[in-house]
Amino acid sequence: MNRLSLFAAVFALLVIRASSEPTPQNNLQSKDHITGLWLMGQSLCEGSQSLPIVTPADTGWGNYAFKRGVRTWRYGDHSNKATERSDEQFTFIPLTAAENGGLGETIANGLADHLSATLSTSKNKHTVSEKSSPFLVSYAGQGGRLIDELSEVDQSTDPRTPISRQHGGGYYQTSLDDARRARKQAEVMGKDFSIAALVWMQGEANGGPTGGINPSRWDSELRRPEGQEWYRDRLTAYRKQWSHDLQSITGQAGEIPMFTYQTLGAAGEAQLMAADQDPNITMVGPHYMVASGINSRYAGRYGAAIHLSADGERWYGEHVAKVLRRVLLEKEDWQPLRPRKAWIDSTRNSLVVDFQVPRPPLQIDDHFLARQQYERGKVFSSLCGFKIRDEAGAISMITAVEVKSPTSIRIRLASPVKADTKLNISYGLPYSGQLGKITGIRKGPLLNEQATTEITIDGDLPGQLATLTTEGAFSAANTLTGDVYTSAPIRHVYLENGSTVLRFENRELRNKVDFVTGQSLIALRPFSYGNLHDSDPEKAIYQFADKAYGTRSGQSYPLWNWCVLFNKFPISEK
Repeated sequence: MNRLSLFAAVFALLVIRASSEPTPQNNLQSKDHITGLWLMGQSLCEGSQSLPIVTPADTGWGNYAFKRGVRTWRYGDHSNKATERSDEQFTFIPLTAAENGGLGETIANGLADHLSATLSTSKNKHTVSEKSSPFLVSYAGQGGRLIDELSEVDQSTDPRTPISRQHGGGYYQTSLDDARRARKQAEVMGKDFSIAALVWMQGEANGGPTGGINPSRWDSELRRPEGQEWYRDRLTAYRKQWSHDLQSITGQAGEIPMFTYQTLGAAGEAQLMAADQDPNITMVGPHYMVASGINSRYAGRYGAAIHLSADGERWYGEHVAKVLRRVLLEKEDWQPLRPRKAWIDSTRNSLVVDFQVPRPPLQIDDHFLARQQYERGKVFSSLCGFKIRDEAGAISMITAVEVKSPTSIRIRLASPVKADTKLNISYGLPYSGQLGKITGIRKGPLLNEQATTEITIDGDLPGQLATLTTEGAFSAANTLTGDVYTSAPIRHVYLENGSTVLRFENRELRNKVDFVTGQSLIALRPFSYGNLHDSDPEKAIYQFADKAYGTRSGQSYPLWNWCVLFNKFPISEK
């Protein structure tokens, strides 16, 4: 049996006819079946500020969206009355990205098109569009939403919810009605319909101000780990309910699996806990490596650093597709790149951390992403994403991070670990190195009718900053030395008479607090991150398309698996 036939045979076990009859073995090649990919989440799932779009036209892979669009929930347009939406809006059209105000590219094309491409032996999109079963992608959420605003609980309609955040609700019911519409439209076309996977991209909104979890907009914040356990259990219950309700609509048997990204903060670790608890939840991995919305442009302004650029959305969609295929079709027992154990080396001058690695060997990569580091003289309080602390919170200084074996790294310490000292290790910080002291501040040129400011720093930094500028804008911030904190996105760097010039637009200065000559600056990436990834050889089908930022246009998206973010992982004695 060839690879394509094997995929079709396995997939037939997962996708069931809406009539509950067995699906033919050649479902993937049959025009008689449409496979749903159902999305839910907040801003990163809806493509907030992911503009300009990079998939504006039919890609040729044969996948679908509703005529209403991938984003099927709309404020003020039957938002809480999904069943009253016009049937005409639910015919199928080619899957593309669409701009809607501040909303743009989603993961949809990266997800569906990568699946179509990797399920075809021909690797020819025109052949696939003629011969394979298409995917239909639907998303019914909204940015800024808590988990129980997106669930059947629908907290957004609770009178305790601030009026500015009510918006009519109806997200969960919209997702269910989308499935009814999809089945009905498939029947009109003479096809069957079922949902192969759920994709979850939510969690930021539940993050509490002190690092815990907010269960609602009115209840008290739950501290770690209680809050993480609450989110873990809530996400597991959400998946089960969503799966059950969708199954009752499509008629398919068996649980519908969920694939989640890892968001930042406490909820991100709770998502991994949910994947450990529920065999039908799979953690794809973090998103910190993809291009940030700080590079997005629309309506005469830039996007927020916490969002994704259009390339970032499509790129992460391919990551999800890769893992989804390996889990559902190839039956891989998938785990993201994550720590398994850590211990103090017998010399007590270093630590060893062993990882679960999807595709060994490990790589410490400071070429694709700038080296994560916070220097303290010739040593580092954090390096390549790693920070070591004792029980009291005191930091152990690091001198180097090295690959020890295909699945482990060694972290060398500036001082030997004292006996009976209990250490823990965390991974994921935004700092990308010290820049030096400000030697001058001046008015910059007017750009696109925007006033700018230029900061000068002694020395030749463009080379040091090349890895940061390759991926687009980064931020510069004054270090906490008694000064009022401020930062600004740096969008232009150049050398002038032996000094480095950093330029930012005045409107982007944080809280309108000015930089001051003599302050020390540090560079930051938009996301907390680290430099550890595996050696996954899978190829993306898309390339960086936005030429307006960075220097990666035309290069293929890399599909390495980057290490998940984690906090206070215990370090044992040898």
